[in-house]
Amino acid sequence: MTPSPLPVILLAAGASTRMRGRDKLMEDVGGQPLLRHQARMTQSIGPVTVALPPAPHPRYTAISGLDVTALPVPDAAEGMGASLRRAFAALPRGTAAAMVMLADMPELEASDLASLAASVDLNSDTLIWRAATEDGTPGHPIIFAAALFDQLRQLSGDDGGRAVVRGAASRMQLVPLSGQRARLDLDTPEDWAAWREQQR
Repeated sequence: MTPSPLPVILLAAGASTRMRGRDKLMEDVGGQPLLRHQARMTQSIGPVTVALPPAPHPRYTAISGLDVTALPVPDAAEGMGASLRRAFAALPRGTAAAMVMLADMPELEASDLASLAASVDLNSDTLIWRAATEDGTPGHPIIFAAALFDQLRQLSGDDGGRAVVRGAASRMQLVPLSGQRARLDLDTPEDWAAWREQQR
């Protein structure tokens, strides 16, 4: 049974340091900043919380006018753990499961998110539903059941929840998506240039 609607935490508080002065989440994808593209897409799944660097920051403009919740992460420099800790703490009481999505994966489609969400069965022993490549390599997004929320609220550093995933590995279901898009993220100007060349 899929929780409906399924809250989505969109991680967008990183410093984009490998872009050498550019912001990967503000790169143009389909005529709009990547962050706006991703935020709009995740709205098809449920209420969206976007973890962001402290304001002012251009990323706030990128999601302006969208029905999403901006969540400033004042300690974003600490790493992804800070974003996850604050985002899970902000979820409404009684939330049964939540999807965590990285904002820098431009090939994910709404149908991918829907397939992952549809795999959730809260009556099973599964605690994690994780997107994978078509050949079975674990990737993103990841859906966590509420039984793991306390651990996620206590994260620190840049672990990004990996320890929580490892701890529940025996109760994780992989959900293959088409191609390699569950693993494709673009972190450098060269990554973006190569990806745009492929799009042509």
